[in-house]
Amino acid sequence: MRWEDFRRSENVDDIRGSGGGGGFRFPGGGGGIGIGGLIVVGLVSWALGVDPRLILSGLEGIQGGGPGYEQQSQPGQRRELSAEEQKQGDFVRAVLAQTEDVWTDLFKQSGATYNKPRLTLFSGMTRSACGRAQSAMGPFYCPGDQRVYLDTEFFDELSRQFRAPGDFARAYVIAHEIGHHVQDELGILAKANSARERAGSQEAANAISVRIELQADCFAGVWAYWADRKHNVLEQGDVEGALKAASQIGDDTLQRRSGGEVVPDSFTHGSSAQRVKWFRTGLQSGDPKQCNTFAARSL
Repeated sequence: MRWEDFRRSENVDDIRGSGGGGGFRFPGGGGGIGIGGLIVVGLVSWALGVDPRLILSGLEGIQGGGPGYEQQSQPGQRRELSAEEQKQGDFVRAVLAQTEDVWTDLFKQSGATYNKPRLTLFSGMTRSACGRAQSAMGPFYCPGDQRVYLDTEFFDELSRQFRAPGDFARAYVIAHEIGHHVQDELGILAKANSARERAGSQEAANAISVRIELQADCFAGVWAYWADRKHNVLEQGDVEGALKAASQIGDDTLQRRSGGEVVPDSFTHGSSAQRVKWFRTGLQSGDPKQCNTFAARSL
């Protein structure tokens, strides 16, 4: 993926060097996780926008947090970021800038204004309007403060745990989270979450969550379409890498990887095939109107 010539977004708060970490991490990370169940939760919940505590408590999805949140990292001695960390931050700023440009243009075409989200880069643990953010959660979007939260060590896990290396696979993850912000801007997220709360069963609520997530996948594809059309960002193998990332985080694949039974009624993000399908829909069309998963009879 070509990204070095992109402008850099100014809407990134990098607090990775401001604290000592201390949060849960995937195996091989700084702190380690001693409880196997938390590893499984982390693998499932990273799939873009979900706090593992919601899974553990029987609630799934993206929800706003309560008042009084504090934007901070864990206390500790400041440290200098490594060259690799600085490069990762540069990459995130470049991709975020492209999402800003694409969605600003698309909103303008429809007579609307796109309010740019902010993105927090953290290490180990921080706090959001949706509660505590930890590395094991993976990236997520919090509508309570309209921020994406990302520990860049997740990029390494994307390569190791999910076998989806490459810049474009990482960009897909960022673009998916921005897709949730687009939903928030359009009022889709609030309506969908309200519908989930009124759902008569957990299975019905899960089905709505799947449509939320698949639409964000499609919006990520829309971003990729326009970024490539305007700036020729895609290189050989990029699309395949992103599609592999999408397939590796399908609920069915994650359930098989955890050693459990595949239970479609428990899906909250969609199957591997569905995630690939909707990302590809956005990538091939470049049209947000093609991403209406809520009107689709078949996902």
